[in-house]
Amino acid sequence: MPAVDSADAATWVVLGRTEDGVAAALLDAEGVELGRRALTANGRLEWIARVEADAAPRWVWHDTPAWYAELLAAGIRVARCHDLRLCHAILRDSSLVHDDAGLRAARQWDAAALVDAVAGAPALFEIEADTAAGPTTLPDRLEDALAEFARQRRAAAAASEPGRLRLLLAAESAGALVAAELRAAGLPWDAAVHDRILTEVLGRRPAGGGNPARVDELAARVRDALGDPSASLDSQPKLLRSLHRVGVLVESTSKWELAEQRHPVIAPLLEYKQLMRLLTANGWTWLSEWVHDGRFRPVYVPGGVVTGRWASSGGGALQLPRRLREAVRADPGWLFVVADVAQLEPRVLAAMSRDTALADAARGRDLYAGVVAAGAVTTRSEAKIAMLGAMYGATTGDSGRLVPRLRRTFPRAMALVDEAARTGEDGGVVRTWLGRTAPAPSLQWSAAQSQATEAQASQADETRARRWARDRGRFTRNFVVQGTAAEWALAWLADLRTRLADMAPVGAQDAAPRSGPAFATRPHLAFFLHDEVIVHTPAARAEEVAEAVRASAAAAGRLLFGDFPLDFPLDLRIAPTALKE
Repeated sequence: MPAVDSADAATWVVLGRTEDGVAAALLDAEGVELGRRALTANGRLEWIARVEADAAPRWVWHDTPAWYAELLAAGIRVARCHDLRLCHAILRDSSLVHDDAGLRAARQWDAAALVDAVAGAPALFEIEADTAAGPTTLPDRLEDALAEFARQRRAAAAASEPGRLRLLLAAESAGALVAAELRAAGLPWDAAVHDRILTEVLGRRPAGGGNPARVDELAARVRDALGDPSASLDSQPKLLRSLHRVGVLVESTSKWELAEQRHPVIAPLLEYKQLMRLLTANGWTWLSEWVHDGRFRPVYVPGGVVTGRWASSGGGALQLPRRLREAVRADPGWLFVVADVAQLEPRVLAAMSRDTALADAARGRDLYAGVVAAGAVTTRSEAKIAMLGAMYGATTGDSGRLVPRLRRTFPRAMALVDEAARTGEDGGVVRTWLGRTAPAPSLQWSAAQSQATEAQASQADETRARRWARDRGRFTRNFVVQGTAAEWALAWLADLRTRLADMAPVGAQDAAPRSGPAFATRPHLAFFLHDEVIVHTPAARAEEVAEAVRASAAAAGRLLFGDFPLDFPLDLRIAPTALKE
């Protein structure tokens, strides 16, 4: 294949390593290779920047963090990519893919995300690669990337609904770009304010280590109420035994279960657990590990959850404690645009099921208030309990009593999640709106169901099989909704990052240099959590950004659900901090 100097005709540019370094293969819209370009260490970034500016192709690479971090550090932002690792996982598992063109046999592409989280940093949401299930490193050579890209193109083209699947692949890859950009820009964070909050809530940080005074005071109160000065409060089995000895007969130490009990130990124990959670998840150790130069730079892992939700490999990226949001402070001359989607999953359910009654209840108002107005239940609290019960499969208590009312008022929506649950209970698989498919049942699950049908099956065998079937039904019931909500969020992010990139930059005198060369002069995404975004913007652009956030939410709804009459209202505010009222 000849070397080429121009990439103007290329729709796709595949990057990969060669014996001599790095090379780019230029492909047309049909995937036909037009030529190659060897990229030297000194000229690689300049060439990529020029091609992006002149042709804006879709960059194809084995793993976005491995390529994009270097570009962002050099101030180079790309508009589009195709992440081979993420797209391989979607196509491999999708029930829409029948002729996979050898993709499922290419096990070398099954490796988990490669991340470089800060060693030793505590986090609430950690992921670990299952090294026994597949390879631990991805192929990064150009020939491997070209072969995998060809397999993916053929598999997607032959799928049952190629349009939906291609949209999902594009959205997932856009999410990979956003995740890398979020880390590069960082979330503005005031370490001094964080330290003040910790001191106010926990007490002063002990100079020689150990727990702050307030935590120790609460621990003493708990042990006094337990009548055991040596009780272990941080080991659930030991704490349960101590609670049982004083008549608190709970099955777990979750705050929900403890809060239902009446005993002098409950109040101090709940407060102790709350403070210990803050100390261990976002205390001084976390602050010193994760906040540097006025930025918190978490490590997001797109597609890290089977539903398509993001995961985190460290730093607790998927949580932003309410009491610490005051420490999230925009740079001087800059502001935040903070937006939450109201009741995202129930709205997605209405759109997926084409339930116009539920859409009517949601349109232009609080969805739960609309459910009350529709006559399904009598209070907003009941509406929320019923809707969450329907989506998560709660069958007892208030949920069990209220969900049947939703079935009468919103039959199409309830039929969708009920059918997903039945499919799961029967061992089948379900998929999201765009085609992400739930994992098949495990061999252990299937064996338990089979054993329960045998003549010699015991009552315990049958009970276990029924319980496991119900558990899987609850999983598949929620998978279709949560997974589609994740797809809507990806579409929102992808559209919004494009709108932000199109805004005029500010001058150097108004820049935020700690956001890095790619984002110092432009509004940019700074945080994402399932249904919330935070944009860091020059104050002069704040109103323009707010309108872009709203427009992107509307565009995401149209992209996924067409002209179905449903809106996605936002709780949006412009402020110097991320503090919620």
